[in-house]
Amino acid sequence: MESSDPDGPQAPRPALGRDSVQVPDDHDFQNFRAECEAEAGWNLTYSKGGLGVWVQAMELDRPLHKIKCRMECRDVPAETLYDVLHDIEYRKKWDSNVIETFDIARLTVNADVGYYSWRCPKPLKNRDVITLRSWLPMGADYIIMNYSVKHPKYPPRKDLVRAVSIQTGYLIQSTGPKSSVITYLAQVDPKGSLPKWVVNKSSQFLAPKAMKKMYKACMKYPEWKQKHRPHFKPWLHPEQSPLPSVALSELSVQHADSLENIDESTVAESRDERGAGGEGSDDDSSLN
Repeated sequence: MESSDPDGPQAPRPALGRDSVQVPDDHDFQNFRAECEAEAGWNLTYSKGGLGVWVQAMELDRPLHKIKCRMECRDVPAETLYDVLHDIEYRKKWDSNVIETFDIARLTVNADVGYYSWRCPKPLKNRDVITLRSWLPMGADYIIMNYSVKHPKYPPRKDLVRAVSIQTGYLIQSTGPKSSVITYLAQVDPKGSLPKWVVNKSSQFLAPKAMKKMYKACMKYPEWKQKHRPHFKPWLHPEQSPLPSVALSELSVQHADSLENIDESTVAESRDERGAGGEGSDDDSSLN
């Protein structure tokens, strides 16, 4: 699965090489796909039942958390996965980790700006992000990806820690009429020095559990959607979008070093978290 580029996939431009906000182009999508498919530099931390989780060594002096999950979905077509990841109303039903999520404005027919806040393992402070999200069908495959931006109407909140998505997204690949493979790739600065138990729990428990919950949500989506505006899919039909437009000039790149850094490195895992649910339980978390 190595990239055909002899130099490997280039670093995503939105967070690592841009001082201004830009809508990702074909080159950015190709780079994201190449990184999803690359194997070099990734360490496998979980492998069971068609689900794998990899982590990449964190850079020195930078609290970057980089994780990749891949799951086989034998009974879910790629189109359903794509719909589930876009459908914000359905996410509120299945994502037990979400505190609040909503779309803010649209940039183009395949790019918008949105807000997402989520619960972190106790006793860590909860996080939120403002992201520019873009998506692209590529034949029978799909990509959805985002990076953090600043919006003048949604500054950091006092009750939440504003995290930074450097590059986060999904590669959905069709493997048949009713089967697919999804890869989740996230490079996030959580704005804080996290304890080792959080990193370990994310890669060995929370990430696999989140992927399994997404899979279950996909299985139930067709029936749910039939009862909830079945023809409303603005990600497929942009003319349906009720969002106001926003100009790129109103947004700016959210640089991690401009946000408050929270030191939670000595925080111990709560007793409730240690005993909460088993690997197969359905009452725990999902990842951003």
